[in-house]
Amino acid sequence: MRLGAPVFVKTDDSAELARAHRRKGFRAAYCPKVSLSDPARVRAVRDAYTTEGVVIAEVGAWCNFIAPDPEVRRKNQAYVCERLALADEVGALCCVDYTGTFHPDSNTAPHPMNLTRDCFDLIVESARKIIDAVRPGRAKFTLEMMPAVFPDSADSYAELIAAVDRPALGVHLDPVNIITSPSRCFRNGEVIRECFEKLGRHVISCHGKDVTLKDSFIVEIRECRPGAGTLDYRAFLTELSRLPGDTPLMLEHLREEADYDLARDYVVSVAGELGLSF
Repeated sequence: MRLGAPVFVKTDDSAELARAHRRKGFRAAYCPKVSLSDPARVRAVRDAYTTEGVVIAEVGAWCNFIAPDPEVRRKNQAYVCERLALADEVGALCCVDYTGTFHPDSNTAPHPMNLTRDCFDLIVESARKIIDAVRPGRAKFTLEMMPAVFPDSADSYAELIAAVDRPALGVHLDPVNIITSPSRCFRNGEVIRECFEKLGRHVISCHGKDVTLKDSFIVEIRECRPGAGTLDYRAFLTELSRLPGDTPLMLEHLREEADYDLARDYVVSVAGELGLSF
């Protein structure tokens, strides 16, 4: 396993960025700011991170590639293609995106069409189009499960992988995104184990967050820092450690460097209790 997170250093120097990760105890990283239009910078990033033994876990795309407006969809898919090509060139393990939404004014908002067969078929068609346009040699195109659009479960992701039928499609596993009910909160270890059982051989990288169920008459589930919630990290790290190779676990969505330090220390401590390390 490898652990990674954003680092809070103000520099564009690739070697210094890579070293900053190692100083924090990280052997995985998010891709720094770089563009395909600057091949020298791409090479510098790739070489610097390789020298320091830091794997670039992911290049984020983060756009709605199933947008209902055809022109917006076309532009977004072109952007995803560019990001996947960058991932391949910079030596990243994957390009990651969510699928999106049929909502006209959002990249992620719930919409009645999102969990229909028509939506599923559009995701399949779009994923094939992106992969076939780029034909990546190393990096995988990965999707995050989301609560209100496919893939929204281990089963729907397995069905999607079979339908897309492209070896370049992988899994970016963020179990917090599918903790969507009290029962799932209370048995999240089972949810995590199911994900690895059904998707494990396709998992390229993971996100590390946590989740808490609030005291409310209407279900309110909130994301929080690892260690401040109820996610079963013992189950998460046990399953992650069983994957071949050093699969990254990337911390995210925290505000301050100190928060990331606390999250890192918690995850490392749980790993230590299990006899595991990063």
